[in-house]
Amino acid sequence: MKKLFFSAAALIALLSISSATFAQDGKWDRQHPRRAEVNSRLNNQDRRINQERREGEISGAKAARLHAQDHAIRHEERAMAARHDGHITRGEQARINRQENHVSRRIGR
Repeated sequence: MKKLFFSAAALIALLSISSATFAQDGKWDRQHPRRAEVNSRLNNQDRRINQERREGEISGAKAARLHAQDHAIRHEERAMAARHDGHITRGEQARINRQENHVSRRIGR
């Protein structure tokens, strides 16, 4: 369990550093249509998780797990964009959408 945690923490740190470096180069296209759609959906899921938590539909622990999964998806999206001058490909968007579908189905269950 500790190995998994430290591996995930190292990956997140690496992605954060690479994202920050890429953003400084001025090549970060946050408004690309595929990225905008993915990020809009992530923001919507974040609101849904918070709403379900406020209404008592899900526990705080479950909300934290769902937020962590969405956070990991957002980092993956940023890493994908970093490889393509701020864009994500259709295939990458489809992969992210599948991951978002999985999290979405768990909200409110």
